Amino acid sequence: MPGENLSRDEAQERAALLSVDSYDVFLDLRSAVGGTEPGAAAGEPRTFRSVTTLRFRCAEPGGTSFADLIAPRVTAVSLNGRDLDPGEVFDGSRILLEDLAAENELVVDAQCAYSRTGEGMHRFVDPEDGEVYLYTQYEPADARRVFANFEQPDLKAPFRFEVQAPEGWTAWSNGLGELADGVWKFAETKPISTYITAVVAGPYHYVTDSYTRTFDDGTKLEIPLGAMCRKGLAPHFDADDVFLVTKQGLDFFHDHFDYPYPFGKYDQAFVPEYNLGAMENPGLVTFREEYIFRGKVTQTSYEARANVILHEMAHMWFGDLVTMVWWDDLWLKESFADFMGTFANVGATRFTDAWITFANRRKAWAYRADQLPSTHPITADIRDLQDAKLNFDGITYAKGASVLKQLVAYVGQDAFLEGARRYFKRNAYGNTRVGDLLSALEETSGRDMAAWSRSWLQTAGVNSLTPQVILSAEGRVAELGIVQEAAESHPELRPHRVAVGLYRRSPGEGGDGSLVRYARAEVDVDGPRTIVTELAGAAAPDLVLVNDDDLTYCKIRFDEGSLATLRDALGEMTDPLARALCWSALWNLTRDALLPARDFIALVLRFAGRESDIGVLQMLHAWANSALVNYVAPDWRAQGAQLLAEGALKELRLAEPGGQHQLAWARFFADVASSEADVRLLQGLLEGTAEIDGLEVDQELRWAFLEPLAARGAADESVLAAELARDDTASGKRHQVRCLAARPSVAVKAQAWAAVVESDALSNALVEATISGFAQPSRRDLLAPYAAKYFAAIERVWAERSIQIGMDVVRGLFPSLQDSPETLEATDAWLGSHEDAPPALRRLVLEARDDLARALRGQARDIAAAG
Repeated sequence: MPGENLSRDEAQERAALLSVDSYDVFLDLRSAVGGTEPGAAAGEPRTFRSVTTLRFRCAEPGGTSFADLIAPRVTAVSLNGRDLDPGEVFDGSRILLEDLAAENELVVDAQCAYSRTGEGMHRFVDPEDGEVYLYTQYEPADARRVFANFEQPDLKAPFRFEVQAPEGWTAWSNGLGELADGVWKFAETKPISTYITAVVAGPYHYVTDSYTRTFDDGTKLEIPLGAMCRKGLAPHFDADDVFLVTKQGLDFFHDHFDYPYPFGKYDQAFVPEYNLGAMENPGLVTFREEYIFRGKVTQTSYEARANVILHEMAHMWFGDLVTMVWWDDLWLKESFADFMGTFANVGATRFTDAWITFANRRKAWAYRADQLPSTHPITADIRDLQDAKLNFDGITYAKGASVLKQLVAYVGQDAFLEGARRYFKRNAYGNTRVGDLLSALEETSGRDMAAWSRSWLQTAGVNSLTPQVILSAEGRVAELGIVQEAAESHPELRPHRVAVGLYRRSPGEGGDGSLVRYARAEVDVDGPRTIVTELAGAAAPDLVLVNDDDLTYCKIRFDEGSLATLRDALGEMTDPLARALCWSALWNLTRDALLPARDFIALVLRFAGRESDIGVLQMLHAWANSALVNYVAPDWRAQGAQLLAEGALKELRLAEPGGQHQLAWARFFADVASSEADVRLLQGLLEGTAEIDGLEVDQELRWAFLEPLAARGAADESVLAAELARDDTASGKRHQVRCLAARPSVAVKAQAWAAVVESDALSNALVEATISGFAQPSRRDLLAPYAAKYFAAIERVWAERSIQIGMDVVRGLFPSLQDSPETLEATDAWLGSHEDAPPALRRLVLEARDDLARALRGQARDIAAAG
């Protein structure tokens, strides 16, 4: 729609003109239940009534501006008592506001559409019992799909919501609510941005608890706690653990932030078909319901859930209390929340090794994003809302959090936290830019934050740090240097505070060798080469680990001696964080075509069975599978798959019966199973004719086994229908749809393609499941015809579908499995002939092109290694 993609310039102009005093929003959601909406014509979307009363001031009386609203119909518009013609002032996404007074009241009565894409007011019908569930999701700019507003983060205001819901439902919003005369009425919020307002309504299963905190001055804070999910998930809902982590987090942030939680209650809703991990709506945080575990999972899943709970809680201060002016400074909330999630997980919960997961998993996301052609500084140039949507990426989250970890090492933890406390108190309920935070940190640390910001926040790309060791005639370290390098495209060399560890092999208990650290030094790396004087004279190392303890954000490289040690003794490294850092470095070498992919797979086969950290193990499984699919020589794939399947089955049988390592190996075996014997074993485990001691094949594991069977033609439509009958739930339906699309048939692939590309009948969750099943590496031949179809379709899909669905289609259906120079040429041809395509669309295609080019370089390296 014209005007839907709000630009930064427009937002700045509107913020200079307007200031908002209050919103009153009434939503009538009774139309959510029942069959076809009464009075609706065929093909029309199901709608609900939305009435907004918006009070605001204008700095230039007589001026002109606009309000935002995306809705099928506007019934009435009134400005300062004057009735306006909706047909004249509403264009589908904006309401024209002319001749504004100093003080204004806008009333908009509209019919807004329920969503099936996870944007705006999402409506979900549970196939298990027919119940309807609603929730909202707005970031960055979809509140305008639910009520008329000024959709930009710096026009904050208090909100009062009223919701008329179907009989028997409960409704929730940001403030405490009560039911009066059939309408749910919610307490007025503090001044907040539109994108963090929220409404949840339906027959949710709701559990309550409370949190109490008495501060040093004797004041007492009481926070009502709630947690909810669909009724169908209630038997699996471990609300007690959710509340435990919530209370631990509230204690931790109160201890460190010295600013009481400012938003009254704290509800957490686990909702279906969610596009994100979670969203930090104050007082009503929403999460994807997959964080409620229907089957057995490893501790990694519980740790990830705790991390997300704490990430969203950190937003109550970083993002909700103090909000960025515009999306350029998205890092002011997301980077901090990502860092604080792990910081609090380690400091407050049972997940004391969460920094290992951060080093191994979150940073992998950052390293990939920072080497794409679309990489950008952490403080990005966000021209419009489409730019903003795409910048919820590995740079803004994981690189930003990694840089903050470096900042803590640079200024000291106490100075960092004191700077945050001053930032909250100075800017509460307001909007900030990067300088507001940096000035507070400069005060508390005495460090030059402007120079730090230039290096870390205003430049893109990742540096690599490589040790150079010169030994004396006596076999000791004569000189240890660290060489810093940068990519040609982003040549900035940065200051790094790093720890350098020296490791050597030594006998352990029982005569087993171990690889242990015997010397460590912290040093400021600056420029192309830095000498670590503190380690001169140390005994010769078997391994030098730059960035030991993971203090900075960089790619770790190894000298030849260290790499040889890892090839021979990686499993002997006793420190789990150091081991995780080495694995991450080896994966980066593989992605950079410096280590043959088959060598990485060999390291996984040799040492992964000895990995104690379950999160690292699961990441190794993902990386090994990625190496097989993307980076090994094509003619070695079958052999590689056989080796991985044999290795996975061996470790599965050796793993502790009933333990989480056994579960991880079972899932990995299913991922890489390829031979007829592998297929027969999976079928036997499903049917109960085969057994592995201690392995419980629960419903979620059954679906994990069925997908590879379906992809290899060993589970047909009738088998999948029978499994759905066994698990006739929303989750079961998503699994079935994915497995159906995975089947190796020309007709099946055509049907899946049409369901996603040619139709908008599927919900966002089923689009995602269909795409996942469609793209099966085991049958690249069946996908070959869709490479040309992809390039012919994506511009139309981007124009016609919501941005979320557009992103899913453009990313998910890119012909990456047609990994040939011809596909690269076709991608370049599309980019060359579509220079005027929307920048966000071009960015997605450029990123996919880069991944394909990287895969081809990796394959060439692997071919060369084979001789």
